[in-house]
Amino acid sequence: MYYIGIDLGTSAVKLLLMDEKGTVHKVVSKEYPICFPHPGWSEQSPEDWYAQSIEGIRELTADCEKEMVAGIGCGGQMHGLVALDDQDRVIRPAILWNDGRTAKQTEDLNQRIGKETLSKYTANIAFAGFTAPKLLWMREEEPENFARIEKIMLPKDYLSYCLSGVHCTDYSDASGTLLLDVEHKCWSREMLEICGVSEKQLPKLYESYEVVGTLKPELARELGLSAGVKIVAGAGDNAAAAVGTGTVGDGKCNISLGTSGTIFISSRKFGVDAHNALHSFAHADGHYHLMGCMLSAAACNKWWMEEILKTEDYAGEQAGIHKLGENQVFYLPYLMGERSPHNDPDARACFIGMSMDTGREEMTQAVLEGVAFALRDSLEVAKSLGIYLARTKICGGGAKSALWKRIIANVMNLKVDVIASEEGPGLGGAILAAVGCGEFADVEEAAAKLVRVVDTVEPEPELAAKYEERYAKFRKLYPALKETF
Repeated sequence: MYYIGIDLGTSAVKLLLMDEKGTVHKVVSKEYPICFPHPGWSEQSPEDWYAQSIEGIRELTADCEKEMVAGIGCGGQMHGLVALDDQDRVIRPAILWNDGRTAKQTEDLNQRIGKETLSKYTANIAFAGFTAPKLLWMREEEPENFARIEKIMLPKDYLSYCLSGVHCTDYSDASGTLLLDVEHKCWSREMLEICGVSEKQLPKLYESYEVVGTLKPELARELGLSAGVKIVAGAGDNAAAAVGTGTVGDGKCNISLGTSGTIFISSRKFGVDAHNALHSFAHADGHYHLMGCMLSAAACNKWWMEEILKTEDYAGEQAGIHKLGENQVFYLPYLMGERSPHNDPDARACFIGMSMDTGREEMTQAVLEGVAFALRDSLEVAKSLGIYLARTKICGGGAKSALWKRIIANVMNLKVDVIASEEGPGLGGAILAAVGCGEFADVEEAAAKLVRVVDTVEPEPELAAKYEERYAKFRKLYPALKETF
């Protein structure tokens, strides 16, 4: 049997075709635009997601036995607000996870309602990228559009609706809305009242591996697939990536170097960071996880390479970097503000420490190191909670760089396990589809049988010690610059 995994990203949708043994037979990527109508705003057209996904499915299955496709699972960018009217038409462009327009609403929630109360209701505090502040912004700034809302969807759930006709979401993605009571896995009545929405406007909740429906008959005919193809609920991109890297069960870790960057720690038990620097979310395996999220990770490298250096030769630019742990240049990776652990939408990126002998290699190295240091910030919060890790998986586009993986291993002082497939969220979506179709008893069994570690990058004691000194200096920079932001 074949299973399709879909990763609905910020710049493109990536689709893969996996068989029941975990072999990935084909990968397809389709790009779509992102719009920045005002500084700090970030929007996309949900119709573009659907159109490119359908083209991707058509290309993905062109050469396979289509009748063997059994299920589809989506992983996708979290927190985005997709508002539908009473005809299920998109009311306005989706407001994305990295949109910073809701600083006022976020501050109001954290101060007026209070962080302690929010954490009691949802296990989290308000962040500018979350969905609830977007609803409040829409109510205040676009009241006519807000009044038309019949359904509130998340990005990957809009795609699942288009495929199945079912308004659904899963617990992992719903955790990032600030509308879910994460511990009890139900919509928070208090938060719905605060945001002025009703439960009927929200999609039905499922576990990530549960079947929500089947492919629409007319769509099945169009694509040449069976109408019995099952659509599973899927997961938010980081939970899906964790499934795709085998980060399920208790006490396992995954680092994602995608457009954003995350450190993801799985747990069988529900737990909350008392300072709310880490998110406390439901996991796609049916349990829970803690997660630190930085808004710009591989996006920083892409910006530096393509917008500033005007090159796409990533490997060539990194080839001249040899003096690890000795760079005098620091980079703060806050291009779109920052989430964990600072929760500051006004934070901005900057280089510090340049001198007359600074060259492009030092600047490029500083970007890679700055992202690693920012991920280390979240690791330090986890340590303060008594969580000690020896190793982590890694995924995302940035994980293709051997240099960056070496930097991560030494800055974090963790063994970094590299898995066979680089398609974390897409593979996770396919694995969830396989579980939903009955191929495996549960997510942990599927991950144990399908995910293979092919390499491990070990920290080097001398280099790790150098980075320990560099990190001590890095962590002083944001507090020193906060007021200037």
